[in-house]
Amino acid sequence: MRNRNFEDYNLGDEIKRALDVLKYETPTEVQREVIPKVMDNQDLVVRSQTGSGKTASFGIPLAELMEWEEKEPQTLILTPTRELAVQVREDITNIGRFKRIKATAVYGKEPFAKQKEALKQKTHVVVGTPGRVMDHIERGTLVLDKIKYFVIDEADEMLNMGFIEKVEAIINELPLNRATMVFSATMPKDVENLCHKYMKDPTQIEIEATGITTNTTEHRLIEVKDSAKISLLKDITVVENPDSCIVFCRTKENVDTVFAEMEKADYPCERLHGGLEQEDRFAVMDGFKTGNFRYLIATDVAARGIDIDNVTLVVNYDVPLEKESYVHRTGRTGRAGNKGKAITFATPHEGKFLKSIERYIGFEIPVMDPPMPQEVAKGQAAFTEKLKGRRIVRNNKTERINKDITKLHFTGGKKKKIRAVDFVGTIAKIPGVTADDIGIITIQDNFSYVDILNGKGSLVIQAMEDTPIKGKKLKVSTAKK
Repeated sequence: MRNRNFEDYNLGDEIKRALDVLKYETPTEVQREVIPKVMDNQDLVVRSQTGSGKTASFGIPLAELMEWEEKEPQTLILTPTRELAVQVREDITNIGRFKRIKATAVYGKEPFAKQKEALKQKTHVVVGTPGRVMDHIERGTLVLDKIKYFVIDEADEMLNMGFIEKVEAIINELPLNRATMVFSATMPKDVENLCHKYMKDPTQIEIEATGITTNTTEHRLIEVKDSAKISLLKDITVVENPDSCIVFCRTKENVDTVFAEMEKADYPCERLHGGLEQEDRFAVMDGFKTGNFRYLIATDVAARGIDIDNVTLVVNYDVPLEKESYVHRTGRTGRAGNKGKAITFATPHEGKFLKSIERYIGFEIPVMDPPMPQEVAKGQAAFTEKLKGRRIVRNNKTERINKDITKLHFTGGKKKKIRAVDFVGTIAKIPGVTADDIGIITIQDNFSYVDILNGKGSLVIQAMEDTPIKGKKLKVSTAKK
């Protein structure tokens, strides 16, 4: 099969270098199909399961296609949830890191003014939820004149959440001369209609190689009464002893109940649901990604937008009511070629939901017996041992690409008439530093941030303590995250 390697695509050195650091070695099937077509400006309708490398399939070519000098946004990406907007923004920032591609996420429940300020900066890619994107368009803070690429990610969920009218309103504001791409794990009729209405003879791509659920995941079903679920969950976690685990519940009340029980039993765990403040939700997501705790108890809000390669076990504490949710939940494990396991607890009255899921995924979920007491006793020592240790995160891409990057804070900005070229001109004159060592520059009214690449942060700080910029003496320090 062609394009077995990212070297085979016409990518610039900066993007190739980032892919190398991020350990993107072999393109997945969706990446092999999508990357050349995006580079070719084609309209695309892509059906691809969760965990198949879909974000990078559009993120890599879009980062390559962005013209760095252009100040206004060239790409707009819509996502159904805030979590996913942040995840996609992070992925594109990582891929475009050495090309200094600036991606900004806009979503509700975060101050509008903060986002407005970010959009005043040079921004190549805007990722956002439909409501907040529309707000920015209406208030004139998001300029669409230069948009060449428009992506609708998780289109099926966008429809489920009732965003279709807002999505259409946004489409009607975009320049006609653009490439449009729609990505979806499932392809309901409404998504198809949307595509036909607004796209020019789109290329259809269906990634069916591994069916609708990944073949790296083992699926199991345990029949249980409601009252026995908590003790079953504890037994399962002892026997399976996962490196990391997501427990999915149908309601936030169930999440709170399960969380309280697991916390009481000394599990390193956190919870995630729509009732939490947005800031807390992001903090929990970050904590799970960086390995601060091993067990996450969540509603479906976490079924999309968590990209962690070593979730070894997913437990459906409640059977999802929507068949698509089963695919998204279980798609959190068995990612990036790793083995995973998904165990679903089914109570006697959930039969019809199960049947609907099984018809949808194309196989019956094999039933397993609950663990025997002797099995649980046998696994207890290893389980307790692992519970005490910190979870090892093997693939935190952001940490890896930021390893040699220092963000510097300067006490001067637009009000002192300082521009990005002033920073580049001054810093590039430091012995041992070149313009290639300077990353993204963000200039606010009274302060600025400059990313220094290639481990040269301390060198630049030292030199800049005595070096004026545009004749002005600025204080410099390492920026707090």
